[in-house]
Amino acid sequence: MNSDADNIVGLYRRHATAWARLRGRDLTERKWLDRFIAHLPARARVLDIGCGTGEPIARYLLEARCDVTGIDAAPEMIDIAKRQFPGATWRVSDMRSLELNETFDGLLAWNSFFHLAPEQQRQMFPIFGRHAADGAALMFTSGPSAGEAIGTFESEPLYHASLAPAEYRQLLDSNGFDVVDHVVEDPDCGRLTIWIGRLRQRETA
Repeated sequence: MNSDADNIVGLYRRHATAWARLRGRDLTERKWLDRFIAHLPARARVLDIGCGTGEPIARYLLEARCDVTGIDAAPEMIDIAKRQFPGATWRVSDMRSLELNETFDGLLAWNSFFHLAPEQQRQMFPIFGRHAADGAALMFTSGPSAGEAIGTFESEPLYHASLAPAEYRQLLDSNGFDVVDHVVEDPDCGRLTIWIGRLRQRETA
C-alpha cells in the first residue's frame, strides 16, 4: 500500500481546523449538487461519505431539506460538523469498513473517495450498493484516467488515485448502478471529473 494513501486520515486529523478555514463556504459544486438533488425524492435521506466538517456541502443539502448523515474517519472533522450542524447525524467511521445497516436515497463521495488507493476504491462499490435504497443516486469525483497523483496540504503529501473510466463504468454496472451523468474535468467545477449513477430497481422474489 502506498504510504501516502495510508496517511490520509492522519493528515486530515492533524489539520482539520486548517482545512475548515481554507474550505470556507464557497460552493463551486452547486450545479452538481443540484443535479444530484434532482434525482432524489423530497426530504431524501443522504449519506455524505467523507463529509469533513459539513461545510459547505452538507449545509447545502440541509438547506434543500435533505436528511443528512455524514461519516468521516477524522473525529476532529466530525466534532466541527456537530457544532455547526446539530440537526444532522454525524458519525466517526472509515468508509472502507462502513456498515451502517441502513439505506439512503442518495450517496455522496465528493472529493473523498479519490483519496483511496485503487484496490480500496474497487472495494467501495459493494459498500455503496449495500447503503443504497432502490433508485438511489450516487455521486462521486475521480480523476480523468487511471493513475496516482500526490498534491500537498499544509506541507504534507496529499494522495489521490483514479481508476480508468471504463473500470468505473464496469464497477457501477456490476453493482447495480446506471451512469446517468458524467463529465471529465468540468471547467466550471475546478476541473473535477464527476460521476452520477442511479441504482436500478432490485428484483424481488
